[in-house]
Amino acid sequence: MDILWLIVGLALVTLGAEWLVRGASTIALRAGLSPLFVGLTVVGFGTSSPELGASLTATLKGIDGVSVGNVIGSNIFNMGVILGLTALAHPIAISLAAVRRDLLVAAAAALIPLAALAFGGRIPSGAGAVMLAALAAYLWLAYRTARVAPAAEEIAAGAQLDQARPALARRSALPSWLWRSLLLVAGGLGMLVFGSRTFVTSAVAIATRLGVSELVIGLTIVSAGTSLPELVTSIVAALRRSPDLAVGNVIGSNIFNLLGILGTCAVVRPQEVEPAVLWLHTPVMLAFSLLLLPLIRSGAVISRREGALLLAGYGVYLWWLIR
Repeated sequence: MDILWLIVGLALVTLGAEWLVRGASTIALRAGLSPLFVGLTVVGFGTSSPELGASLTATLKGIDGVSVGNVIGSNIFNMGVILGLTALAHPIAISLAAVRRDLLVAAAAALIPLAALAFGGRIPSGAGAVMLAALAAYLWLAYRTARVAPAAEEIAAGAQLDQARPALARRSALPSWLWRSLLLVAGGLGMLVFGSRTFVTSAVAIATRLGVSELVIGLTIVSAGTSLPELVTSIVAALRRSPDLAVGNVIGSNIFNLLGILGTCAVVRPQEVEPAVLWLHTPVMLAFSLLLLPLIRSGAVISRREGALLLAGYGVYLWWLIR
């Protein structure tokens, strides 16, 4: 039954994230917000909402091993498995200059768990508030930069939106689209809340019966399950020849996981950080973050061979974790 509820919870979390992103994106675009801003906020946060739901639920239950492990495990899974599988599906062509700042921010954010060393092995609420402020500053800078020097794809997207606005305005007199979008948002949030509680509770129950620590279950089952939206988004983006979206989805999700999710959980309740997080899992996360710099620099393409290297690296880490 625990396995069945684990699957049910995962399905609800994944579907809830999809509904939330779809409904909120429709409302934002019809309100006249730019596609870039919607992508940075609604879509980017939406794909990470399962991680937020799972970690926040674990925090409220006092299971810091799951909440912290989910954040770090999701980031490692994003870089090792999602980028690896995406590159295997189709080589990812991306300019290092386009993502250098975001990669450096992600690498700097990967050092955040080490801040627990200065606070007696925990991340206090004050540090969580600073992390949320840093996330807001990053988003504002990214938005301002995009407005000053928009990419060709963003210009095209904006032109398509401008062409669609008259039709949207004519249809806005009919409230059906708004009701549908609001129902999607409400339904998505409801499924995220219920699915997250079900998923975390069943995962912890399984871990307890198997004698597995809460940290390991957060680093594996919970993190992999909540990363499914990012996995689907990145693979589809690569197959549709949208490498910026594929890479940006992973990098943006990693930044939000550390600054947004871990920051929110710390504000709700100071997060206890186990020693293994400091000497093993955080260095692995940082190593994957730094590894992306030379991979993208080499011919501006993450090749299938390099994708296989990322997958192999995650395989070694997983073997070490569960051996």
